[in-house]
Amino acid sequence: MSSNLQELYELGNKLYAEGNYEAAEPVLREVITANPRYADVHNKLGVIYNLRREMNKAAEHFEKALELNPRYTEVSLNLAVTYNDMGEFKKAQEVFSMAAQIAHPDPNAIDPFIAGKLANEHMRVGNMYLEFNMNDEAIEEYKKAIKLFPKLADVHTKLGIALRNKGLTEEAIVHFVKAKLINPSYGPAWVQLGLSYYMSGLTGLAFEEWQKALEVNPNLKEAESYLKFLKKEEK
Repeated sequence: MSSNLQELYELGNKLYAEGNYEAAEPVLREVITANPRYADVHNKLGVIYNLRREMNKAAEHFEKALELNPRYTEVSLNLAVTYNDMGEFKKAQEVFSMAAQIAHPDPNAIDPFIAGKLANEHMRVGNMYLEFNMNDEAIEEYKKAIKLFPKLADVHTKLGIALRNKGLTEEAIVHFVKAKLINPSYGPAWVQLGLSYYMSGLTGLAFEEWQKALEVNPNLKEAESYLKFLKKEEK
């Protein structure tokens, strides 16, 4: 690397690390114009373009970085997120799978940091499916998230909601209970468990869950509203 290119490379990295992306972008572009084989520079440019919502440019740079270094896990995750933002869910899933496989061939031994990031992305996709009442697809994504990172109370809760939407209330209750065990202070799990009991005709258990939910989190408006509703029904 020539001294001038080295200086540009260091300057671009410094500006990027400081969060000065506007200044970093032209410097980093100059670096890859001189030498396009810097995977880390392509990754940084991809991040900058993703933040600008220029997704096609971001994907191009992440793809180039992966071409140069197929084992660059951070790039795999960045590319998967970008594909998700572009609505390319199948491509995103393929990149997730590759990232998990490269990180460790045994899915039970994936690095916790990587597993957490992958699980969060599966949850994000699952949430989109759930929003459009595509419960089968949501369930699939949530189960993938749990397989990667079992102790996510919010994922178990969302999975429970999707299962209940399909009429699988007993299975849903199992996941709400798991969410409570993982994080006893996670109010939505208590609320949704109570709602499942109520829908199953178990009003007493529903009342108990919502009361406990308010004890855990006094600002949980949903639990408060449901309790008021039950008390009116009793009258």
